[in-house]
Amino acid sequence: MKTKTTRVSRQTKGHAAKSAGTRGKPTQPQPGRGKALNIEQDPAHVASAEVPLQLERSIGRRVKALRHNADLTVSELSKRAGISSGMLSKIETGSTSPSLATLHALSKALNVPVTSLFKLFEEQRDASFVPAGHGIVTERRGTRAGHQYQLLGHILTRRIIFEPYLITLTDRSDVFPIFQHTGVEYLYMLQGEVGYRHGSKIYKMRPGDSLLFDSDVPHGPEVLHKLPALYLSIIVSLPDSD
Repeated sequence: MKTKTTRVSRQTKGHAAKSAGTRGKPTQPQPGRGKALNIEQDPAHVASAEVPLQLERSIGRRVKALRHNADLTVSELSKRAGISSGMLSKIETGSTSPSLATLHALSKALNVPVTSLFKLFEEQRDASFVPAGHGIVTERRGTRAGHQYQLLGHILTRRIIFEPYLITLTDRSDVFPIFQHTGVEYLYMLQGEVGYRHGSKIYKMRPGDSLLFDSDVPHGPEVLHKLPALYLSIIVSLPDSD
C-alpha cells in the first residue's frame, strides 16, 4: 500500500506542475525507468550473448548443420535428445555452454560420435578435466555384451581424436573379442584378470599390465578370469575416420 501511495503522490505533483504553466515544456523522462529495464536483464547472459566463445559458436553451427542434414526441426531434435527447445536454440546460437552430458545426448539423437560436434572448432583444447566418478556412461559396441563404458574426457584437434574410457566387466558381461575400428588403442589393467585377444594371440592381463595395439585387427576380452574387471582403454584415431 505504501508503494501505491507514493506513485499517486508523484502523479499528483506532475499534474500540479502542468497546471502551474509547464504544459509547454518538453516532458522529462521519469527517473529510473530506463535503468529498471537493464536491471531485470541477467548480466552474465548479456555478456555471453555479446561475446560468445568460439567453441560455443562452432558447436552450435555444427549441431544446426547436422540437424538440417537429418531433416529435423528444433522441436523434433530436442525431444529426441531429452532437452528443451529453448536450450537447443541457445546451443545452436552459441549463447550457452552445453555440458558433456548434453553433447552426448545430442550426438545420440543425431546418430554421430560426440567428437563430431567439435569438428568446426579450430583451436586446440589443452585439457579435459573430469572429476572422480563423473565420467559419462556412454554406449559402444560392447555395451550390448554388458560392458560399461565411462568417457573420461576427450581431445579433438584437426589431426587426431583422443578418447579415454574406463571399462567395467562384471559377472553379467559377455566375452566380446571381435571389436574392430580404425586407429590405435591402449589398455591398462586396474582390477581383475582378463584374457584379452588381439588377432590370433590372447594376453592374460592383470592389474598393472598394459597392451598397445592396432585396433583395425579384431580384438576384445575373450576370457573373464577374475571379476569384476576394470581397465582403462584409450583410443586414438583420425577425425571422421570411422
